[in-house]
Amino acid sequence: MIQQYPSQLLEKAVDEFAKLPGIGRKTALRLVLHLLRRDADEVERFVGAVGKLRREVKYCSVCHNISDGDVCPICSDHSRDGATICVVENVQDVMAVEATMQFHGLYHVLGGVISPMDGIGPGDIEIDSLVERVARGGVKEVILALGSTMEGDTTNFYIYRKLAPYDVRLSVIARGISVGDELEYTDEVTLGRSIQNRTLFDGK
Repeated sequence: MIQQYPSQLLEKAVDEFAKLPGIGRKTALRLVLHLLRRDADEVERFVGAVGKLRREVKYCSVCHNISDGDVCPICSDHSRDGATICVVENVQDVMAVEATMQFHGLYHVLGGVISPMDGIGPGDIEIDSLVERVARGGVKEVILALGSTMEGDTTNFYIYRKLAPYDVRLSVIARGISVGDELEYTDEVTLGRSIQNRTLFDGK
């Protein structure tokens, strides 16, 4: 049954909220009606925060994590182990690994994984910049912390081949994560142990 809206403004707002991932039209309607019940100033702060985020947020020039400045706080932290780089698919994965408090190196956010079915090739994600970081020297270990999916495994193998000419240890997180699972949905204890118990990646 087609939902009838008493206001075109309401319908347009619901349309926009329904474009968000995981948000259906019923949930979108609840969110919009919730905002209508809030004070106008509170709603303006909400809208302003989202607008400011979109206009001013940056991506770290080193690791491609989200940042307020040109270099993110993690890359700027000299207490971190700059010789170890943890390669992840997205920003959510950085947050997931950080929550474990088991990793003290730096990150490299690919911004996706190789997926021919979705038209995503190696040139569409940040693999070349990872190779450049390793080529500059100082990196002793690269930890591949991608999800245990076919796309993640394909990306791991591609990175393995690209880094083969360099004297760097390549490891992969332990398979405490079920096959097909995404990193961001893994509990902190399991993810932490997977990082601690990482194994050498030999391309097989």
